[in-house]
Amino acid sequence: MELRDALTQITEIRSRLASAEVYRGYRALPVAFSGVIAVAAGLVQRAYLEDPARNPGVYLELWVGAAIVSLVVAGIEMGVRAWREDSRVSRESTGVALQQFIPALAAGGLVTVVISRSAPGCVWMLPGLWQMFYSLGIFASGRLLPRPTYWVAVFYLFAGCLVLGLGPERALEPSCMAVPFAIGQFLAAVVLYSTLERDHVSA
Repeated sequence: MELRDALTQITEIRSRLASAEVYRGYRALPVAFSGVIAVAAGLVQRAYLEDPARNPGVYLELWVGAAIVSLVVAGIEMGVRAWREDSRVSRESTGVALQQFIPALAAGGLVTVVISRSAPGCVWMLPGLWQMFYSLGIFASGRLLPRPTYWVAVFYLFAGCLVLGLGPERALEPSCMAVPFAIGQFLAAVVLYSTLERDHVSA
């Protein structure tokens, strides 16, 4: 029993350490890449989708596809980094980070499905809601991220409110997605690089 209790305590200590330390699995380059994807999707929409309100399905395919590409790239990078880590605490930190961020992404995905199927006339609300859900994910992960990251979450929250406030006439414009996500992701990349990567690269 004493050995089992000791192993249980060690597991709890590792879990607490994983929850307490700053997570270093997020990297500036994949985050900045997702900003580039947002700009590219905005340019594609401007060139090929003149009236997204009449083609909400195409609009959703474009932006959901852009999000999936960004998530796949970030997930691959995180997975490779976690696999290479020798520290079990570092690998557990990856799990904790995902547990904190995924609920917001899942909620955004479910809202997207419900609105697209049950209320396609309300698709114009999705850009603002996506930004707000993303903000909530960053806030939820705040304990594992550098402190300046909170300002990125605040930016997304206010950007989402602003886009919602534009109403159905303007909320589906390319800039309402491309600009907030480009600025937000580039800002996040700067925070990650300056707080977690710059000293390591210099060394």
